[in-house]
Amino acid sequence: MEISDDLLSEESELYTHYQWKVDPGQELVRIDIFLTNRLQNASRNRIQNAAKAGCILVNGKAVKPNYRVKPQDDIAIVLPEPPRDTAIHPEPIPLDIVYEDTHLLLVNKPAGLVVHPGYNHYTGTLVHGLAYHFDQLPGIKEGVRPGLVHRIDKDTSGLLVVAKTEDALTHLAKQFFDHSIDRTYLALVWGDMENDKGTLHFRLARDAKDRRIMSVTHDLTAGKHAITHYTVMERFHFMTLIQCQLETGRTHQIRAHMKHIGHPLFSDSMYGGDKQVKGSHFSKFESFIHNCFTLMPRQALHALSLGFIHPVSGRKLYYETPIPNDFHELLQKIRHYVKHQMV
Repeated sequence: MEISDDLLSEESELYTHYQWKVDPGQELVRIDIFLTNRLQNASRNRIQNAAKAGCILVNGKAVKPNYRVKPQDDIAIVLPEPPRDTAIHPEPIPLDIVYEDTHLLLVNKPAGLVVHPGYNHYTGTLVHGLAYHFDQLPGIKEGVRPGLVHRIDKDTSGLLVVAKTEDALTHLAKQFFDHSIDRTYLALVWGDMENDKGTLHFRLARDAKDRRIMSVTHDLTAGKHAITHYTVMERFHFMTLIQCQLETGRTHQIRAHMKHIGHPLFSDSMYGGDKQVKGSHFSKFESFIHNCFTLMPRQALHALSLGFIHPVSGRKLYYETPIPNDFHELLQKIRHYVKHQMV
């Protein structure tokens, strides 16, 4: 049997995709039993929930838990990433909760808050705050932890959806995997964008010289395809405010795509936006830009909205959150500067 597991560590979604080509001599067996025997950290109940959510495909079609595996079947399954071994100790971190019910919640993450524990960030993350919040909720079983199916960068602000139950986690993971989640971001980029609308379709891979960042690659055997749709919202001659809709959700997708086309995000230190990229004939421009960096010393990127199908009710949910104060004040400063320079 051929097996390939693709842990999407280069994506902002948190799920695992497994694929099998069943052996010619495989005996008939229920698919929930077949997969339970082959996947670590996956109970039979978890596999059954995945099947009910349409996350198990055989020869390209969704199957039920009682499907009988046949020789030469092509099997694919999407599962939320299992919890990490690191113990999460709840911390009373304030949360801006935009929406919450018994199945999920939406959080407006502030810039500067790391989403989940990792190297150099073992405490004080959003996950620690969510764990504390979950512990305070009536009816939540002991040991239940928040279920993340996507993330945003530490210095990016905006919306994240969090699952409270395994069923919700499975359904949401499938929607992210199918790219059926509606996600829009607001970004301020250097330069005057040539077109009012456009689509960027470039493969992204870890940069060969700096593994922290992503770079466009034309090697079809490397990286992953990434698609960003953008629309110009406001022009400032030397900068442009754009709205980006993600068709895929790769790590640093907007940041890497914009750098590739010569329009890095304002104040993005990892992608070259933390220095003056474009010039201007306006007076005292360098001093003005320096003050702008001081006002917003992080990438100008905000996860503006999320739209998805509720995993239980089947109702379409859509939420939008306003830009944070630093982003708002930066735009006001730029508008004021341009207005007076044009007089």
